[in-house]
This record gives sequence, C-alpha cells and structure tokens, in this order.
Amino acid sequence: MTSNYTIRLDADLRREAETLFTDLGMSLATAFQIFLRQAIQEQGLPFPVRKKQPNKATLAAMKEALGIAESPDAKTYSSAREMMEDILK
Repeated sequence: MTSNYTIRLDADLRREAETLFTDLGMSLATAFQIFLRQAIQEQGLPFPVRKKQPNKATLAAMKEALGIAESPDAKTYSSAREMMEDILK
C-alpha cells in the first residue's frame, strides 16, 4: 500500500537532485524513501545538522579584528562622517 505526498521544491534544486539521483540509478521518489527510512532508523536526521564553522583564515581574521578593536591604541571616531573623511585623505 502506498500514499502520495506533495512537496514544493525550488526548480533548480529539484533539477540538480534529479540529475544526481539519476546518476546513482534511482528516482527522486526512491531517494526520498531512502532518506525517510534512514531517518526512522536513526530516530532523527540521518546526517549531522549544524551551523558552518568558519575556516582557519576566517577565525584568524576574526581574532585579529577583536585584537584591534580591544587595543587601547585603536583609532576611534565620533561619527561615520569623521571616519570617511579620515579614510579618504
């Protein structure tokens, strides 16, 4: 026994997914069924869901920016106009 379930997908996402799953020898419907079976087996999403972590270069830039911001020698401005005038000198 089967039942139908309708979902809305972004057209590009659907096209890319159909291409991928066709290359893997299955339909989009089969891929959804596999996803659902794995979710049931795992009792949750069958893959980790987390926010992306910044890479090493971004973390280093963030650390540098915090160091500059916390420095007592950091240049400060009382307005955006003052800052822009200094930058454009």
